[in-house]
Amino acid sequence: MKLLNRNSLNCCIVTPSQCRGASSNSTIQRFKGSTVRSAFTLVELILVLALLVIATSLAAPALSNFVRGRALDSEARRLAALMHAGQSRAVSEGAVMMLWIDEKTGDYGLEAETSGQNGDAKAEKLTVDSTLQIEVQNLGTGTPVTFKNLPAIKFSADGTVDEDSPQLLKLTDSAGFSRWLSLNSGRTGYEIRDTEK
Repeated sequence: MKLLNRNSLNCCIVTPSQCRGASSNSTIQRFKGSTVRSAFTLVELILVLALLVIATSLAAPALSNFVRGRALDSEARRLAALMHAGQSRAVSEGAVMMLWIDEKTGDYGLEAETSGQNGDAKAEKLTVDSTLQIEVQNLGTGTPVTFKNLPAIKFSADGTVDEDSPQLLKLTDSAGFSRWLSLNSGRTGYEIRDTEK
């Protein structure tokens, strides 16, 4: 077995064919020209992770408000879509439609005012998100419209909203943020608003 000295070992690592007869200077020059891999140190990785944790902790409150707002906006849009469906159905079927709201359970739904023996086959029932509450405000000037002893919005066969229907619905989340659905001036539907008026 032949032992290699340090210079010949370095030479062999660079190129085995140049091992014989290479001087130490040529080996050093060869290493200077080669690429050296560098890596991150453990301290650098820990600093980067610490910066990521700080950035995340600063962004977390804004993200929670974003998620909360999405649930509130989504529920308001879903309620508005059911209102539009009620108007469309009232016009297409030529029948009065009732959108009822149960403030205690958070349920709301759409049914024909008069239905056959089996009830309304196209009736819909939805429930607000568990973090939200629904409230009927500012009932009309006359006798409030009710359906099955619950406050209701009445869509006439021409698609307009009855004048005694609630003028304002309020959706509120657990943090106190609200969205209002308010009756427009022509009584042709409800609009989603960020403020009460």
